[in-house]
Amino acid sequence: MTHSPLTHNQQLNTFNPMDIRTKIGLRIKELRKAKGLSQEQLALRAEIDRTYMASVENGKRNVAIINIEKILAALEISFSQFFNSPIFN
Repeated sequence: MTHSPLTHNQQLNTFNPMDIRTKIGLRIKELRKAKGLSQEQLALRAEIDRTYMASVENGKRNVAIINIEKILAALEISFSQFFNSPIFN
């Protein structure tokens, strides 16, 4: 019997090739730039660390929902507005 090097969960993963962390990061970056904010300015408004913000935007962090809430409040945008984007389709 031949075994796949992938775990059972990896074999079942049928998500779009773009990881959700990447999508969230790209959307935050898009909205931040539209507001004319630097990463540092957004991080200060959201009361989170600037390096954390950079890693979120780069899709390197599995960002907690509480931090998404802080970021969206700093961007003055609702969850529905945030996720109502072609990037999530």
